Amino acid sequence: MAIVTVEELKEHLAFTDDIGSTDDALLARLIDAAENHVNRLLGFIISDTYGGQDQDPVPPALVEAVSQLAAWWYECREAAGDGAKETPYGVREIVTEFREFTF
Repeated sequence: MAIVTVEELKEHLAFTDDIGSTDDALLARLIDAAENHVNRLLGFIISDTYGGQDQDPVPPALVEAVSQLAAWWYECREAAGDGAKETPYGVREIVTEFREFTF
């Protein structure tokens, strides 16, 4: 189960009620992709570590990282060319705070 819902992402994007469910399928895919990407950057799966029975709740900062990345992918759909941009500043910084580095 994703740590961010479609409704929460719509709130993050400041959608108004008149948009309805027009982009819900796309938003759900972006949430899944963003959470998958954050999991890979972390080196562990968020839902295996947080939010389950006898686990700490999902840290709000990780929810924010997934929300920022999914929203950014929604708003910046160009993968290359003049419209391409780097990942939002906060995502990597948030993930770095939760990574467990080993040497």
